[in-house]
Amino acid sequence: MTDSTTPTVVLVHGAFADAASWSGVIAELQEHGVPVVAPPNPLRGLASDAAYIASVAAQIDGPVVLAGHSYGGAIITVAGATANVVGLVYVAAYVLDDGESLGELQGRFPESPLGANLRQSAYPVEGAGPAVEVTIAPEAFPEIFAADVPAEVTKVLAVAQRPLAAGAFTETAATAAWKTKPSWALVAAADQAINPEVQRFGAERAGATVVEVEGASHAVAVSRPKDVAGLILEAVRATSA
Repeated sequence: MTDSTTPTVVLVHGAFADAASWSGVIAELQEHGVPVVAPPNPLRGLASDAAYIASVAAQIDGPVVLAGHSYGGAIITVAGATANVVGLVYVAAYVLDDGESLGELQGRFPESPLGANLRQSAYPVEGAGPAVEVTIAPEAFPEIFAADVPAEVTKVLAVAQRPLAAGAFTETAATAAWKTKPSWALVAAADQAINPEVQRFGAERAGATVVEVEGASHAVAVSRPKDVAGLILEAVRATSA
């Protein structure tokens, strides 16, 4: 599939995960000859995380399709304004409007079990007092994050979580790239971390091409990599010059 006009896919993981969560999706995309990059998402705040991902995209020669999982969806909404980004793919993700925060979007709908199972910790900030970051209580992680992933895998994922700065929930999006770039969205219909209604609302508001995966948990990229890669491939084909 690769030629000079095939976009590079940049996979942006969300909170409580890392780039390895895309492993199955990466393998599928590579089998189809699609260039792919899965950078680390710093998880320190919407503006700074988006700036980092935008810098990754801007340094890629040629067009880019950004795919974001969970909080990564908020990141690609802002970073997608980068000139060479030609498409956005939201995977069980937040699809923010400009001027909107994660908390505001979530607040429109009943809260998922995630909120009651977040564990707070402090982390140092240079030149300032400690800040707060959150992870999912390990005992609640399998049901909330990865109910359709084998138990032996979730035991590892639960203790390998990457925490999200709590301030990310109140930062507002500086822009909404879906207003000028085509978008696609996968709704994980059995998600216990982000209410599927939140996913549907944001995707429909963005005018995204939407697919739903019945029975899929929040960790849909781990449990259903072919479904996720299939939607990304659709976006790649649609945006290839």
